[in-house]
Amino acid sequence: MIDLQICRNEIDDIDNQMIALFERRMKVCEDVAEYKIATGKKVLDPERERSKIASLRDKAHGEFNKLGAQELFQQIMAISRKRQYQLLTNRGIEEESDFTEVEQLSLKNSRVVFQGVEGAYSYAAMRAYFDETIHSYHVKTWRDAMEEVSAGKADYAVLPIENSTAGIVADIYDLLTEYSLYIVGEQTIRVDHVLLGLPGTKPEEIHTVYSHPQGLAQCSKYLEDHPEWKTVKVENTAVAAKKVRDEGDTSRAAIASREAGKVFGLQVLAEHICHNGHNVTRFIIVGRKPVYTRDARKISICFELPHESGTLYNMLSHIIYNGLNMTKIESRPIPEKTWEYRFFVDFEGNLADSAVKNALRGLKAEANRMRVLGCYEMTMQ
Repeated sequence: MIDLQICRNEIDDIDNQMIALFERRMKVCEDVAEYKIATGKKVLDPERERSKIASLRDKAHGEFNKLGAQELFQQIMAISRKRQYQLLTNRGIEEESDFTEVEQLSLKNSRVVFQGVEGAYSYAAMRAYFDETIHSYHVKTWRDAMEEVSAGKADYAVLPIENSTAGIVADIYDLLTEYSLYIVGEQTIRVDHVLLGLPGTKPEEIHTVYSHPQGLAQCSKYLEDHPEWKTVKVENTAVAAKKVRDEGDTSRAAIASREAGKVFGLQVLAEHICHNGHNVTRFIIVGRKPVYTRDARKISICFELPHESGTLYNMLSHIIYNGLNMTKIESRPIPEKTWEYRFFVDFEGNLADSAVKNALRGLKAEANRMRVLGCYEMTMQ
């Protein structure tokens, strides 16, 4: 029978030799980095890397070992590139950036646009994030809001990007790639739906309930107790409240926010009807200028990848290797490229941090396209 301890001792000996060879290789990589710094040559040479890995793969015996050698050297080369990016940053060789650090955002007396009407959760997010000096107005669609900022008619737009129960607002992600605008802040709002009706309305009079599809879904358990009610979907919860007011019919009710009830003069007929008591929506504040503050601790990026095995892993490794905490990743299909996807990643950090600079340098170099969507502070109501 094979002696397990003898095998382990032999593996330890091989591993020690591999560590010594790895460190020797990394020292040579640092010399390569110095050459590239001096000549301005790019760190990543994809053709050279593919050729080298193919050659090393062919030297291994058996298909399993060939695949293993390929993966091993892909990782070794990725680590070598990360060290070279680090040395570039340490030498003060900065990547060009559109972003500027500012003491604080210019929010006072700004023009702010939101989708929906007064009383919508977007309106509540705007009131929570901005002070009373702003000049606000509403538009019908999220695209309209982006257009207003892009055209310079508004300084900022307030847009919902994620709900803790319903998930992401996919259209907002797509709009962020379509428009050259930037996330400068975020505001999280607790979603606390109530049932609203005209003053004096009795619950037994109700026949029809209006709300946004998500509002209806989030209150589905409450609605199940009233199967006689017809539910009607509208574009947002505040529109539902406005519709009840305008129709003047006590058989109509709306699922919306308490704020919407105040705006449209409606009575609260039932409270806490959302079956998830921890339901929150995250809103982003979008502007034209790529600015960030020293206190900003969150970064959002998007990137597109070569349609090859392992490319997503390699991209995310730049975040992991630099000790950054990734808080979110989403993907959206690229319309003009069948079965290819654009990825959206949030991670903690500031654009002035050296670790962030290292990660972004590697991400930019190895993606087909990479864009920083914003660096901003997180706010919770």
